[in-house]
Parts: sequence; structure tokens; C-alpha cells
Amino acid sequence: MAELHPLCEPLAPLLGTWRGTGRGSYPTIDDFDYAEELAFGHVGKPFLSMVQRSRDALTGEPLHGEAGYLRALPDGAVELTVAQPSGVVEVDAGSVTKTSDGLVVELESAEVGLTSTAKSVTAVRRRLEVAGSTLVSELWMAAVGEADLIHHVRAELSPDRTSMG
Repeated sequence: MAELHPLCEPLAPLLGTWRGTGRGSYPTIDDFDYAEELAFGHVGKPFLSMVQRSRDALTGEPLHGEAGYLRALPDGAVELTVAQPSGVVEVDAGSVTKTSDGLVVELESAEVGLTSTAKSVTAVRRRLEVAGSTLVSELWMAAVGEADLIHHVRAELSPDRTSMG
């Protein structure tokens, strides 16, 4: 395997596959529980790959997925590009802060692109926090008629080498 690019060193605590459960809500839908798998990898370049999948906690039916790249910049900033099969594409910008036992990545959308059939999403905010052996992933969005960023999902994940299949 390639060595981790020096610019990605602050992001190293994210590397690997994380699994756990979460809860979601939004004014336009019923609250829901889900299982999540979030994987970060690298190829020695100044970015991490990211693949996220979630399933209904009770039925196992797929709910959501996305793939993208978390880019590390020389000034310590980060950028995230994400594509979703629902027709939403994000370009996010933010920061990474090292903590005593992990890191915090905070991102806000700089651009949101939509296909002609995608639901309206106008803004996104993401937060990833690694504290020891726990990764908390949260997302806020302004979508489907809601003008303000509203908390949508929060998952608590643990390192795991298995996959959801």
C-alpha cells in the first residue's frame, strides 16, 4: 500500500471502515433509524477516498449512499467533493482540527449541483469527529423548501473490518 501523503497526516484518524447506527429526522419526513458504513481510504495522493452507505435499521433495505474525496490542502484546510445517486453533487470547504484523541472536520457547501430530477438541496453542512475509537458523523441541510440548515442525521460509528455486503 502507498504511504499516506504528508498533507493527509491530520486526516489519518479517519482511515479505515467505520460501522454503527444513527438517527435521522427532517421536517418533511418521518424520523428514522439506520445502520451506516463509512469508509476512508488513500492511494498516497493528497486526498482520502470516501464511500458511505446506509440501510434501514429494521429491514436492512438500502436508504442512501454517496462517494467522494476529502482533499487536504497545504494551508490545513480541506475540501470535499461528493456525488449521490439521488442526483445531488456537493463541493464543500472547511477545516480539520486535531484534538487530544482524534480530530474534528467541519465542512460547508460551497456549491450544490442538482440533476433535473433531484430533490432540491441548496446547502449542506457536515461534521466528522473522531474521539478515540468513535467517529460521530453529522449532517445538516437546507432542502425541499426549507431555507435554513436543519439537522438531518447523526451516526455513531466504530472501527470495523467487515462490510455490509
